[in-house]
Amino acid sequence: MITLFRNAQVYCPDYIGKKDVLTGKQSILSIKDHIEPPKGVDVTIIDCKGQRLVPGLIDSHVHVTGGGGEGGPASRMPELQLNMMFDGGVTTVIGCLGTDGITRTVESVLMKIKSLRAQGVSAWMYTGAYQVPTPTITGDLAKDIAFFEEIIGVGEIAISDHRSSVPSVAELARITAQARVAGMIGGKAGIVNIHMGDAKDPFRPLHEVVACTMMGYRQFVPTHCNRNPYIFQDAKEYGKKGYIDITASSYPYDKDVEIKPSVALKQLLEAGVPVGHITFTSDGCGSLPCFDSEGRLVKIDMGLPSSILREIKEAVLEDKIPLETALRVATSSPADTLKLKGKGYISEGCDADLLLLDEGFNIIHLMAMGRIINW
Repeated sequence: MITLFRNAQVYCPDYIGKKDVLTGKQSILSIKDHIEPPKGVDVTIIDCKGQRLVPGLIDSHVHVTGGGGEGGPASRMPELQLNMMFDGGVTTVIGCLGTDGITRTVESVLMKIKSLRAQGVSAWMYTGAYQVPTPTITGDLAKDIAFFEEIIGVGEIAISDHRSSVPSVAELARITAQARVAGMIGGKAGIVNIHMGDAKDPFRPLHEVVACTMMGYRQFVPTHCNRNPYIFQDAKEYGKKGYIDITASSYPYDKDVEIKPSVALKQLLEAGVPVGHITFTSDGCGSLPCFDSEGRLVKIDMGLPSSILREIKEAVLEDKIPLETALRVATSSPADTLKLKGKGYISEGCDADLLLLDEGFNIIHLMAMGRIINW
């Protein structure tokens, strides 16, 4: 399928002005001031006058087989459906397990990732779950990363949380070293995705791993860094050295405690955190539990991928962040951090994952791997 986007305001995510963009064979073929439709082939022409063409969004923390379970069997969340991605302009997901690495399996995540790919979207995953020792497919997390094309790292490993298995610094260091070497062998990022809990001084285990090994801060992606004021304050300093992930779905469910993602982005940038170190993810299909002071579950909600586009919109319209900066948290930043080749940019040769928005951030068209999505 050949598609020509004509007269679009193109954000790569850098703004490059009004351009025509030609796609075909799942890729971006050409970007020019004016492109004549190729002769002898059927071409779909989309007039984008007054509209913004941006990269399809990357949601790099999604419980694709469903999360939850903290409140018993009835609190298990459903698995990801394609329309959940498309409602938020998401064309790429990274799947993971979370709290429940006991009754849910890494194998089921892998098959869901294969299913998503077969349906025309891009998907990768982490091996493992909250627990240490962490569940794997082969019995060895390094082999999972090296052998399975879909597996790019390990996580989410829980620290600083009452649901964590309380891994020692030595255990965290060993997991990180295994992931790093396996990533090198397999040509992957070898990232360790870290679930950050509510304990005070939450980044200390990561600081201690870096202090006692040759691993650097960029081997980790700690998530939920906006879950309370004190972790967010620490994230302002941590983010200058390594990556930090902001959970978009948790707001407004816990707005009295959580830092609103769009506000978090503004404050992180003002604190000197490079935008390339910041990502937004949805925690999609994961549970958003609220516990009382004694650790009892009070309520539970579910994350949705559409929360990312909502927070990007509000970062631009309410917090006055330039669109090209706000877009990076769900395009170029996760693509670079996780080494997702062909993702996160509008550039010749990149995958044709494109999102067409009007001035109000409403989705006009969504393209995944060169195919216009109808949902």
